[in-house]
Amino acid sequence: MEDLLKYNSSKRNSEAMWWGTLGTVRPFPNFNAEKDARVIQNALESKGSDLNTLVRILTNRNNAQRQSIAQSYHNLAKKELCPALKKALSGGLEQLILGLMMTPSQFEAHRLRQTMEGIGTDEEGLLAVLCTKTPQQLKDATTAYKQEFGRYLENDLISETSKDFTKLVLAILKKEELNSKENVDYHLINQDVKALNDALNGKKKDPAPWIQVLTTRDSNHLSRVLSGLEDLRGETVDKTVQSHFSGDLKVGFQTLVRSIPSIPLFLAQRLNNNIKKSNLVMGILISHSEEDLLCVRIEYRKLTNTSLYSTIQKEYKGEMQQALLALCRSEDI
Repeated sequence: MEDLLKYNSSKRNSEAMWWGTLGTVRPFPNFNAEKDARVIQNALESKGSDLNTLVRILTNRNNAQRQSIAQSYHNLAKKELCPALKKALSGGLEQLILGLMMTPSQFEAHRLRQTMEGIGTDEEGLLAVLCTKTPQQLKDATTAYKQEFGRYLENDLISETSKDFTKLVLAILKKEELNSKENVDYHLINQDVKALNDALNGKKKDPAPWIQVLTTRDSNHLSRVLSGLEDLRGETVDKTVQSHFSGDLKVGFQTLVRSIPSIPLFLAQRLNNNIKKSNLVMGILISHSEEDLLCVRIEYRKLTNTSLYSTIQKEYKGEMQQALLALCRSEDI
């Protein structure tokens, strides 16, 4: 637990980590895909469908195991699992279980698509996905987006956004951390602080340096830059963004600067502010269940003095509660 408390956002980019190190959903021991497929088939064929069994199995297997179950089900039943699940389920539980059956890149592609569907774009939701994924994860999601929807993600982002906000979103999507990660580059830090500050001092605020700096540096470097900017201006970066930018661009910069110091803290805050929004809650829990949800839980406990597990117990009922609690995994005392 002590090691988790010392967690910082830089660890998520470490090549030494494998998918699941800080996640809550781990590979199920003594896994047998054929056995699980048979149990799921029986649950689907039972009168009214045995939802409890479906939730219990699919939330207690990691993503790779779920893919194996889907293949075994196809071999056993001679039909695809997801359409059968869709027929048996409805509402939020259907969305959650079908989300679990997607690969991680497919799921992120669907999350991105959801933010652009309907009337208007959910700019905050869009940025929350883009800002909490690594460059490689975003590349994988971009590929999956084309495969899933037959559309190019970049083209959809361009059509759904405008002006400088478009430039920011595309820069995040294609972000490359160009600074050296081997050593702390104090000269570049000072240079970046100056660039961000100078961009605010003219009559017309220039967002270009902000976009360039915030999307081409790693999180450790940017944390030092933002701290330096706060020392220079005598106010929080969040307040600086609030007073110098407006509209979608302000939302974009705020999301970026809030997520840079600690993605788990950013996600904990987002959960706390939107705990009744089931789509948002399930999106975060599924997306981070094999990545860093343990860290999100810790930050949520520190932020609210209540565990995420207890909060879900209070806010949700039935199979939806069962599924979310299984992803959250356990109580934090």
